[in-house]
Amino acid sequence: MKKILFQDTSFRDGFQSIFGARAFTKDFMPAVEAACAAGIQHFEAGGGARFQALYQNVGEDAFDMMDEFRRVVGPKVRLQTLARGINVVALEAQPKDMIKLHADMFKKHGMTRIRNFDALNDVNNLIFSGQCIHDAGLEHEVVITMMELPLGCTGAHDPEFYIKTLKDILNAGIPYSSICFKDASGTCNPRKVYETIKLARKLLGDSVEIRMHTHDTCGTGVAQYVAAIEGGCSGVDLARKPLSGGTGQPDLFSLYHALKGTDYKLALGDGIVDDQISKIMEANNVSVECLKDYEFPPEALQISTDVIFSPMPGGALTANTLMMRETKTFHLYDQVIANMSECVSRGGFASSVTPVSQFYFQQAFVNTVNKSKGLDTWTKMTEGYGKMILGYYGKTPTEPDPELVKIAAEQLKMEPFAKVHPGVLCAADIIEPGIPKAKKLLEENNLPITDENIFIVGALNTKGGNKGIDFLKGNRKIGVPKKDPNAAVAPKAAPAAPAVNTAGMTVKGTNTYRIGLNGQSWDVQVSSLK
Repeated sequence: MKKILFQDTSFRDGFQSIFGARAFTKDFMPAVEAACAAGIQHFEAGGGARFQALYQNVGEDAFDMMDEFRRVVGPKVRLQTLARGINVVALEAQPKDMIKLHADMFKKHGMTRIRNFDALNDVNNLIFSGQCIHDAGLEHEVVITMMELPLGCTGAHDPEFYIKTLKDILNAGIPYSSICFKDASGTCNPRKVYETIKLARKLLGDSVEIRMHTHDTCGTGVAQYVAAIEGGCSGVDLARKPLSGGTGQPDLFSLYHALKGTDYKLALGDGIVDDQISKIMEANNVSVECLKDYEFPPEALQISTDVIFSPMPGGALTANTLMMRETKTFHLYDQVIANMSECVSRGGFASSVTPVSQFYFQQAFVNTVNKSKGLDTWTKMTEGYGKMILGYYGKTPTEPDPELVKIAAEQLKMEPFAKVHPGVLCAADIIEPGIPKAKKLLEENNLPITDENIFIVGALNTKGGNKGIDFLKGNRKIGVPKKDPNAAVAPKAAPAAPAVNTAGMTVKGTNTYRIGLNGQSWDVQVSSLK
């Protein structure tokens, strides 16, 4: 019998994939306690969108939430968070002092392991962030991000590409405690998963912990996990009722069932899941009771095979549909997903995971609106997508379409990163220190200067204002999807994004749409020009 490790992702990725990361701490801690009583000893407890969403949509401090999580589970349980390379838990690249502060603060507030990924699979974005995680005394789980390419596309995202990326990580000397292959959209075909894990196991040897992460969005999550296990992976990510399946992780019991009759058993502490079925069922029922007042969007609970051709991650899908419902643009959703395929195929094949998944979605949204008005698809280049193909987030796996690069440079009035900063391999190397700026901002607003406040202010700085300062001053907007109308307040309108340059053109009409990124949103104006 070979034991397969699992991490319970219900209370981080589950929340992000179903509720756009918006859930009150007090509502789910009894479910965490019940899961511990059932013997589960590894939880995803924060990071990703569960950092900024707490400040921007839940009115809570993420550090307080992590402290409470640790208090409830006790000192021995492994608590894991998610970080985005040089972005850490912010939405933009961070300076090196903030990257180090991130690791130190998450260690201080009870975390055990940080899973660390870069959406472009640019290893240069993982070197310093990984070293900081290791130096803080945390386990560093370094990541290779995966997805299925749109039809007819080749050049990356095959087993050879993933193993090359793994070799680049090893050659860079990045310290790690485990390796994770992360498929945020759940679109990789199982055979590719099997071949990738098999090659990785051959390269790494038998002792290295290899993890596989996926979502069940297109209905193949369990098949991916079985393939990964047969290929030699050590552990997988699973969620539990009512936060499993659909846009979330495959269910614990679904994989348990799929492994019957094999030599593999899901590990539960020193034992196996088979011996604790009734206790886990009880814990599941506690979770159902804790979340009975939450609204579960239907698209979060169903299979969406369209994402096979336009890879939209589960963790971003419901955040976007929530935003589209709030702004009454949900009728465009299917068209936006279909139009994502072109954005992926022409954008250099960065993995569809935060923040790149949102760059794809935002551009597809604007392209959809343009098409509906009879305009050229690429009339408006969104900032995120444009900066990505210009190289400001790192090097994409393949070269983006030169035509789109030219459009981005003209519309954004920016030269490609490599031309502006020749020889610079990582954006974090040229960003001014963030701690002095954060301290000054705290002083100007008569707020306590603590490491936690410095990080909050640094990570939540946006073009629409500093959301960290707003939070610390008590300006807290609550937008939690609960059935109680008094528990959910619609967010105020976000500041308008810079208007399209219409010099020399006549504006026939303008419509404004809201597009979102994990709790942050922008108003985008799409004008009909002649």
